[in-house]
Amino acid sequence: MSAESCAPSGVRRIAVIGAGTMGAGIAQVCAQAGFAVDLQDAAPSALPRAHAAIARSLSRLVENAALPASTAEQALARIASTDDLGVASRADVVIEAVTEQPEVKRALFATLDGLAPPAVILASNTSSISISWLAGATGRPDRVIGLHFMNPVPLMALVEIVRGAATSDATMDLARTLVGTLAKTAVESTDTPGFIANRVLMPMINEAVFALSEGVGTREAIDTVMRLGMRHPMGPLALADLIGLDVCVAILDVMRTGLGDDKYEACPLLRRFVAEGRLGRKSGRGFYDYPS
Repeated sequence: MSAESCAPSGVRRIAVIGAGTMGAGIAQVCAQAGFAVDLQDAAPSALPRAHAAIARSLSRLVENAALPASTAEQALARIASTDDLGVASRADVVIEAVTEQPEVKRALFATLDGLAPPAVILASNTSSISISWLAGATGRPDRVIGLHFMNPVPLMALVEIVRGAATSDATMDLARTLVGTLAKTAVESTDTPGFIANRVLMPMINEAVFALSEGVGTREAIDTVMRLGMRHPMGPLALADLIGLDVCVAILDVMRTGLGDDKYEACPLLRRFVAEGRLGRKSGRGFYDYPS
């Protein structure tokens, strides 16, 4: 699928802000679709890691015959890495993918609003934070939208599109077209804490952690029940490790505050692991160990 043939009108260059796991994945799928991509991160050390991760991901797709080698090479060449947030000034669409901390994201949106041309759409990959609240930091609330990609981005077919209170029909139309161009399926959610995906997923993960902490079953037993008994491709504890335990806590905190319900309070064991630096795959240890 080529960006030139079916991309939203006028969209040729996309700035992805944040070069962590999600940002790297978003940059990859945008480049695969034919867009020029500026991948930005304030920490220069994050950029070579992201580039290496994208190269590995593309190589696996080639090895599995899911992508021609020439297409992979072209996609990698379309991605420019930088620590300069000023790349937002030349973007047609900006996608934010920084840490899931409300104040950090809102401050970033205020900055991006001053850098990006007035007509540019500012999208957030947030998995739980109010789009309307983020849009309130800008002078273009009609052009702010949620594009919640799933992890791992290159393999997962879903993108949640979240409409803020002021998001325009034109912005929604462009977002739907963009998601289709990326060969993803769009599902629309209202702007409520956790949206659809995490409103359902995070309580399940949290309850699995409670079951572990109360000795209901071992980590292997809990994950096996959900894999073989419920046909989930991955157990909830292994999935929490993939997402990042710190991210899970952050999402639960947003939902507990936003929905005003203590049932979303993160399990103490989950908080303890985060405090100990056991964040999951990205730290090498969570509910499971991950050799480097």
